Amino acid sequence: MRIDILSVVPELLTSPFSHSILKRAIAANLVEVHVHNIRDWSVNKHKTVDDYPYGGGAGMVMMVEPIVACIEDLSSQRKYDEIIYMSPDGELFDQPIANRLSMQKNIMILCGHYKGVDERVREKFITREISIGNYVLSGGELAAAVVADSIIRLLPGVLNDETSALSDSFQDNLLAPPVYTRPAEFRGMKVPDVLLSGHAAEIDKWRHDQSVKRTQERRPELLKNE
Repeated sequence: MRIDILSVVPELLTSPFSHSILKRAIAANLVEVHVHNIRDWSVNKHKTVDDYPYGGGAGMVMMVEPIVACIEDLSSQRKYDEIIYMSPDGELFDQPIANRLSMQKNIMILCGHYKGVDERVREKFITREISIGNYVLSGGELAAAVVADSIIRLLPGVLNDETSALSDSFQDNLLAPPVYTRPAEFRGMKVPDVLLSGHAAEIDKWRHDQSVKRTQERRPELLKNE
């Protein structure tokens, strides 16, 4: 898989892909992540990428020309399965969307900034708009990193135990059950006996029951989606 991220502040994306699981996945050639500075496609000598909005109002708007030039340049080199715009008014990102995106080969992610991008970019070039929550960030970079992380960890070979991704929260509309590790007792708090029993079927049943219970208590709306 290849993920291309378009940004006006690419430095914000240096850290997320330079550590831990994502770094190892890139080093192992399981995924390619390329961050592009939209300013590189600006024809203005000052590398301008924003301008005042027509009709007035506060804030600046990302200009159509450098964004489209960047998209078209990259698209001339390969076919993209999705060109995603990170936007507060996009569809709310969830695990099923991450699962579907992890099956794609080439994904482009455009990070908004300022007051957003010229609407003509969204109308003509964007195939999908995604939001990571009902709140506003300073830009789409952190949101793009969240989406990329959730996709990459699903790719074969990225996680040491490939079954661990299948047991994550939300994979079956349930939250993950409680987890424990050594010591078996800490300050009078004990690990549930079933987890020490060695009976796989009983452990699986306990984990499922705990997932359902936790989901009912904390995120009951997820059960309505089953």
